[in-house]
Amino acid sequence: MGDLFGVLAKRVAANARRAVEVYSRELPEWRAMGERDVAAPLEFAVLLRRRSVELASHDQPFTGDDLAVIASVGRARGRAGVSLGSCRRVLGLHTTLMMQEMHEAAADAELDDLLRMLNWLGEQGFAAQDSYIRGFLDGQRHLLPDAERVQRLAAALLTGDPAAAELASSLDMPAASQYTVTVVRIADPDFRPAPATRAKILDALLAMDRVPMRWTDRLEFAVLLPATDRDRERALALAAAFAESVGRPCAVGADTASVSDLRGAVALARQISRTAPGERVPRRIRTVADMFVELGAARLPEIDLWLREVAHRLSRGPDLVATLDAYYRHDKNRGAAASDLYVHPRTLDYRLRRARELTGIDPTTTHGVRTLSATVTRILADG
Repeated sequence: MGDLFGVLAKRVAANARRAVEVYSRELPEWRAMGERDVAAPLEFAVLLRRRSVELASHDQPFTGDDLAVIASVGRARGRAGVSLGSCRRVLGLHTTLMMQEMHEAAADAELDDLLRMLNWLGEQGFAAQDSYIRGFLDGQRHLLPDAERVQRLAAALLTGDPAAAELASSLDMPAASQYTVTVVRIADPDFRPAPATRAKILDALLAMDRVPMRWTDRLEFAVLLPATDRDRERALALAAAFAESVGRPCAVGADTASVSDLRGAVALARQISRTAPGERVPRRIRTVADMFVELGAARLPEIDLWLREVAHRLSRGPDLVATLDAYYRHDKNRGAAASDLYVHPRTLDYRLRRARELTGIDPTTTHGVRTLSATVTRILADG
């Protein structure tokens, strides 16, 4: 039987060259880096493989000096402007290639050697990747503005990137097990903020509350707040400041989920924000509990058409949409709703009667609340 470690040691140079070729082929950023300095990536690929074989053959872990070298290479990549996505991708490729190299060398190897190598990689691979990522993020800190790093943290959390925890640590932001994801949607499809404007708004919001946040597109902004008793209050303050900054009505939706399910949370918060009405100054953070009727109706064209017909009937009355909106927002309190509308309670009563006459639905009943509140929300969401 052959010696697995001896075979791997003989193939270090060839395997390293192949690895660099794969990185360059699969990752444009690595290809550009290789064009500037061909020797450095190859030298590191050789060193990493040589030390892995040496240490695994004696069941020894990476030394502090080994991990420091790995971190220094990651730091150099971060300072070179390589993206976090490419960094994660190259680590995945490295793992795949190492497994392939072992498979190729194991044809005549002792089973014990193969198991020892697999066990060593399973234990030491995490330590090496952790050092590399830590160095990479430290290198980015010297290259990227703080606001851009915060946006990258938000993106990492929303996509479930394992590097999120380390990135949060590098930004001195406490990691949380649960987050409330708030999506603020600008209710003006023609609004096109310049990059400088977007950066200025982000900086201002970070000065208010230093939490993960990012522009997800030109009309949408996402904020991630650790789930606490005050998360909705903080989210509403940020949403109001955002709306004031853009000078456009904004709709706000939110959902709370564990850190492992934030991808689903942002999708639901986005749907809520697209169904909720826009407001010049957002007055509430809407969740699925507030919008489940409207969300369901939006997915059924027949129900949506019916709500539009009810809305058309309401449009024939005097300020009925605004009246019903205030009436339901104040939980059917006539005095509070009338005060909000700056009208006499009798005027409010007249408008409620007129809504019943036009739609055949009594706004004060349970049926009326379910139907007309959904209709009003639909109208306001359409602007």
